[in-house]
Amino acid sequence: MTELLQAPPQRKTLYIQLAEEMAQAIETGVLRVGEKMPSIRKLSGQRQLSLSTVMEAYRELEDRGLIEARPQSGFYVRQKLSMAIPEITAPPKNPSHVFIDPLLTPSALWRINKEIRVDLGMAILSPKLFPNQQIQRLLSQLGRQEPDLIAEYGESQGDIELRRQISRRSLLWGGQVEADEVIITQGGIEALNLCLRAVTKPGDVVAIESPAYFGLLQILESFELKALEIPTHAKTGISIEALELATRNGEVKACVVLPNFANPLGSLMPDENKQRMVQLLEERNIPLIEDDIYGEFCYSGDRPTPAKAFDKTGNVMLISSFTKIVAPGFRIGWVVAGKWQKKIEQLKFINTYSTPVLLQRTIAKFLETGGYDHHLRRLRKSCAEQVQNAVDAIQRHFPADTRLNMPQGGYVLWVELNRNIDTILLLQEALIEGISFTPGALFSPSQSYRNCLRICCVETWTTKHEKAIARLGELARAQLQQGVNVTA
Repeated sequence: MTELLQAPPQRKTLYIQLAEEMAQAIETGVLRVGEKMPSIRKLSGQRQLSLSTVMEAYRELEDRGLIEARPQSGFYVRQKLSMAIPEITAPPKNPSHVFIDPLLTPSALWRINKEIRVDLGMAILSPKLFPNQQIQRLLSQLGRQEPDLIAEYGESQGDIELRRQISRRSLLWGGQVEADEVIITQGGIEALNLCLRAVTKPGDVVAIESPAYFGLLQILESFELKALEIPTHAKTGISIEALELATRNGEVKACVVLPNFANPLGSLMPDENKQRMVQLLEERNIPLIEDDIYGEFCYSGDRPTPAKAFDKTGNVMLISSFTKIVAPGFRIGWVVAGKWQKKIEQLKFINTYSTPVLLQRTIAKFLETGGYDHHLRRLRKSCAEQVQNAVDAIQRHFPADTRLNMPQGGYVLWVELNRNIDTILLLQEALIEGISFTPGALFSPSQSYRNCLRICCVETWTTKHEKAIARLGELARAQLQQGVNVTA
């Protein structure tokens, strides 16, 4: 170990050289799984390198899946992902009307057994992970100090204090969002609804990732829009090459993408891909609706940059929300609408007029007093641990040919099983035993991915979760033995 720390780096790209040496140490067992990596400051002093160079090397090792950061603890050698990563998806090439079979909605599927003991299906974090007491105190204080807030409708655009806090936080990712550019909404769903209404009409084609969040598919169906599924990779997100081909004929009228920790794939688009996507759609005058609802859920380092950071003309509409991360019951979301600002302000006025001022001001105070950042550190650590535990369990209990992506943020896992496994049938069997998950067919308008499933890691890991994953693995193997044939 001492020799590793003191070996002088060769003069080429320093952080890559250092990362390669560390990677070699991990591969040969000099640094073992679970062992703590040298601190950045110690390694910087030993090698006489800048702190930023060492940090870049550690980020490179993170990207390779060799190490992981643990908040307030440092970097550790990560257990290797023994399963292959899902390949880039191959959805239908033609747009289609979205039709969600009522029998395939989560509520219909899970109605088979209301006594769910282990819920791996709903992407809703455990109430224990939210800052409920802090929010309650702030809410009570504001109610006493400004009782008239309860009687106010508030501005349709949203409370200025909250919009200022959102503007300030945009500086963390290099944004220059002004408070006047922010529109507060009733959660991220209303923001997405408003954006689509602003730039599409019934019959239009919308390009989406494939697989895509089924909530988005339900919105497209309700607006009578056609979906064009674009091939997407579990690591790097939507294929820019496929998007370029799909948008050549002018048929696509809008594009909806989750670049940062997409649901359900967990993918994270590289910044260069985000920049290329923004430029491509800008050149073709195709509005980009960016859903960044999971952007804050990074496990380590700085939160990833939204595609909006590369927007020069206002062609990107940036959506986010405090629903998933702070207070689901408040339903506070927001959108930076770019060139469609006035249109979306008008639609917001017509749709719900305003969002409760008292709830907005409470979130603003939480941001202003530093409670949000403290909560984020704790939440990110919990999500990283829960996901890692689920990944480890899947590797132990699922069939060997299972494909799995280890995301760098969020709390969902996309699992690709043998093509002869039907996860809708698998769910029906699991529900009988009180175990739920979301089958892959729900994430595609063409009902593809029937051999895939999404697992949500929303609770502190316990033996009941371990047993549930083990049982799912047993049921999957049993289905394989029975020879069920699936057409994906």
